[in-house]
Amino acid sequence: MKLSSQLAALTLAAASVSGHYIFEQIAHGGTKFPPYEYIRRNTNYNSPVTSLSSNDLRCNVGGETAGNTTVLDVKAGDSFTFYSDVAVYHQGPISLYMSKAPGSVVDYDGSGDWFKIHDWGPTFSNGQASWPLRDNYQYNIPTCIPNGEYLLRIQSLAIHNPGATPQFYISCAQVRVSGGGSASPSPTAKIPGAFKATDPGYTANIYNNFHSYTVPGPAVFQC
Repeated sequence: MKLSSQLAALTLAAASVSGHYIFEQIAHGGTKFPPYEYIRRNTNYNSPVTSLSSNDLRCNVGGETAGNTTVLDVKAGDSFTFYSDVAVYHQGPISLYMSKAPGSVVDYDGSGDWFKIHDWGPTFSNGQASWPLRDNYQYNIPTCIPNGEYLLRIQSLAIHNPGATPQFYISCAQVRVSGGGSASPSPTAKIPGAFKATDPGYTANIYNNFHSYTVPGPAVFQC
């Protein structure tokens, strides 16, 4: 009987973990690639990162190293799309970041500077907030960034449970940019360090007097 109870508890825990989402695929040039072909594989199933001081905030648990992940060739200005295994359903912003590797991106742990290239925040209408909850997020590589190899990071910050610790759902793709420019992207931030427990966008109560929102992290870089 005790063994049956333990098995039931493990099954329930596994179901709880599998109920989250993870960005496991990327599309480029009309091709949607298989899971983890160009995205660093996480080792925590799809559990969220919750510590603001953890290096796992960069590319998720297990994503500090490349493993067998290959590098996707893209041109500055190209469109790309991140896909999650199931549609994002926790309210909160979605953000895209990049960080240039000092050499080969497969040897890069993300400890350098990061710059943000896009935010999807809420839209407000008739006193209600609407979040961009779906299973794909499309944007473009900035046209002016220097050629080189980068980590391309997507982040879902889940703030659906006020009073509890917000949750980060993160993935990093590895890309090699060509045809770029000579801009020095700014502002930049370190991860961890880009997000603080006092940030209004981190502590927001989306169910009480919620009429405006500022996405945490640095301002979006624009060419």
